[in-house]
Amino acid sequence: SPVATGALGLDTILGGGFAANRAHLVEGRPGSGKTTLALQFLRDGARLGERCLYITLSESRRELASVASRHGWSLDGIEIFELVPPELSLDPRQQQSLVHSSDLELGETVRLAIAEIDRIKPQRVVFDSLSEIRLLSQSSLRYRRQVLALRSYLLIHDTTALLLDDLTVDQYDLNLHNLCHAVIQLEQLAPLYGGERRRLRVIKMRGTHFRGGYHDFVIRRGGLSVFPRLVAVEHGHPYEVDRLSSGNGALDALLGGGLDRGTSTMLLGPSGVGKSSTALAYVTAALARGERGLILSFDEPTGILMRRAAGLGMDIADAVAEGRLRVEQIDPAEVSPGELAAMVSDAVEREGVRLVLIDSLTGYQNA
Repeated sequence: SPVATGALGLDTILGGGFAANRAHLVEGRPGSGKTTLALQFLRDGARLGERCLYITLSESRRELASVASRHGWSLDGIEIFELVPPELSLDPRQQQSLVHSSDLELGETVRLAIAEIDRIKPQRVVFDSLSEIRLLSQSSLRYRRQVLALRSYLLIHDTTALLLDDLTVDQYDLNLHNLCHAVIQLEQLAPLYGGERRRLRVIKMRGTHFRGGYHDFVIRRGGLSVFPRLVAVEHGHPYEVDRLSSGNGALDALLGGGLDRGTSTMLLGPSGVGKSSTALAYVTAALARGERGLILSFDEPTGILMRRAAGLGMDIADAVAEGRLRVEQIDPAEVSPGELAAMVSDAVEREGVRLVLIDSLTGYQNA
């Protein structure tokens, strides 16, 4: 059965999680979220009582503990092994005084990693990072052989492993893609204005029908949250066809009795003609019918929206206080399309929302 990733939303993309007892490659530039994802993967295993090991060549135990503390995590149940090749150690007793052989450095590094795996006999392993092995190898052939040896050893011991690669090379190396069961690529993008955007893509996963394409994700306190790309055909459900009233008899008459449930309606017009007011009429009518609603407001702060509605005789403050109506103020520069879609889908599927108002599509387009 698949092994849970520990990251919200990623299991859905991978068809249940990582394949058990296989090696998976997680690649991305520094700062893209590899370490956070790796720690979530191990913490989920520790929670289940599994033996977990983090082998690090690039970050110290103190740095990993700092990452965990910023997320409010404990590393209890996770063994951390700081792997320092003898030639890179500051201990003069471990340094070679006569020769400086990269062969010795590389072989000793891999040997120490395998010895620690043999001692702990972990069920989940993170190896951070393969870039150090690449530098010690000095050639693609030796690098491939060492990674192949490490992967084979992990498979023999029925270990589910994440191999991290920070892509700090001039040329994109596809050697690892052939050796690993799955390849997940994390990206961090910097738009001209606003906060950074992060997304991931599953490049390959053998024997699994994963969800392809790019998926937005965020890193906040508590870890990495992934927003699977929405596929419309997966969300078709039968429903009762009826007409939704606005509470205004003349407007309903123009529309033949009201709006058809399950449809999308766009209100067009310049500023000041009454688009938001008309839309709010449908929201208040839905609340009067006992339905739940969601307003995504790009253009107005929540307080101004509620005061304007009250001034038009459509007081929604009580419904907001009772949780029957949720108003989310959206900053287009800070929210990705994937996160916005997740807000809507969660409201519909988990909270039972029956009417959604997006004000406005211009703000959504900017996001």
